[in-house]
Amino acid sequence: MPRSEDPLGLGPRRLAILSMHTSPLAQPGTGDAGGMNVYVDSLSAALARAGVACDVYTRAEHPEAPPVVTLDGVRVHHVVAGPEAPVPKEHLPDLVEEFTDGVAREIESTGSRPRLFHANYWLSGVAGHALKHELELPLVSTFHTLARVRAVTDPGTSPELRARHESDTVRCSDLILASTGDEADDLRRLYDAGPGQVEVVPPGVDHTVFHPGDRAAARAALGLANRQVLLFAGRIQPLKGLELAVSVLARLENERAMLVVVGGPSGSDGPAELDRIRELVEDLAVGPQVRFVRPRPHDELADWYRAADVCLVPSRSESFGLVALEAAACGTPVVASAVGGLCSLVVDGETGFLVESRDPAHWVAPVSLLLSDRALAAELGASAEGRSRRYSWDMAAARLRRLYADLALRAPAECR
Repeated sequence: MPRSEDPLGLGPRRLAILSMHTSPLAQPGTGDAGGMNVYVDSLSAALARAGVACDVYTRAEHPEAPPVVTLDGVRVHHVVAGPEAPVPKEHLPDLVEEFTDGVAREIESTGSRPRLFHANYWLSGVAGHALKHELELPLVSTFHTLARVRAVTDPGTSPELRARHESDTVRCSDLILASTGDEADDLRRLYDAGPGQVEVVPPGVDHTVFHPGDRAAARAALGLANRQVLLFAGRIQPLKGLELAVSVLARLENERAMLVVVGGPSGSDGPAELDRIRELVEDLAVGPQVRFVRPRPHDELADWYRAADVCLVPSRSESFGLVALEAAACGTPVVASAVGGLCSLVVDGETGFLVESRDPAHWVAPVSLLLSDRALAAELGASAEGRSRRYSWDMAAARLRRLYADLALRAPAECR
């Protein structure tokens, strides 16, 4: 029986995805682009394949960008809010109202009235909250990170304004998506999410791109032959903990080991963080063993994962951890901080290792073991790849398609 072209019975454009502060078209690893970009891009494309057409609304950052870009069956709308240029994330709250008004105007002018909103991150949640009431439509929210969780792992943050808005969005959302059971518990414990309001829908990985391959060939192609490779992939900002990876490399005292850093500075403190890391590299005298690589297109990351002996994920906080999942899908064992979603993705001693401490001395043993015992590394890598098969964007989209359809049949819930 052929699949309905209109599974929700709601016309050609049904789902409005809000991603105010970062575009799914942006290069991950640059600016504020990271795992959330991959999430919005990959999930919207998978939803389109599942028959749920999507409009993604993001803030216009470049005056030369077309107002609307269609890619993989998804329409990405560049909404003018503030200058058509990158804006530091801490200044974006001042632009939320303008972004909200711009989305409403775009919906009215195109005639593509959605039947529900899916907001990503707290800034989009503020916009989604307002749009829900203005257009009387259900609101789905994915926070990706939570201020009150981050305040525990990174006490230097000041989350009061953000946490207050997150609480308002929680009270108003018809459905909240969590990536892991731990995140769902945090939403209930710290934000008083209601019974039945939270659904755990893990992100996915594209197994046609991220899969095991020839490690020697990948190393040769990337200029890493005869090296033992530690990989750090992601944005360079204090939260991601790159300084810990550099300190681990120095303590290994292994001249064959090389730390490859694929990513760029992120956020207002990113450039200063990169300078700090470069100074640390010099202070620890490991300059010849550290290679900085500019952010690469997402599908090219697979070659870097395949070239690595170990993928390091030393984040201070991580709601899910797409880097760990992508590395696992490529058959590369992960050594990660025992925080957030990483505890769900990495099975300690079976697919990689989890480290509770931020003391580099406690990271050296598992990294050294994986570098010295290639049979064990291969065994853990194979287990990691097998476990990664539990995650795919198509599975996430199929689950969401059912949840969206249920919401579309109901009147929007009142704010609690």
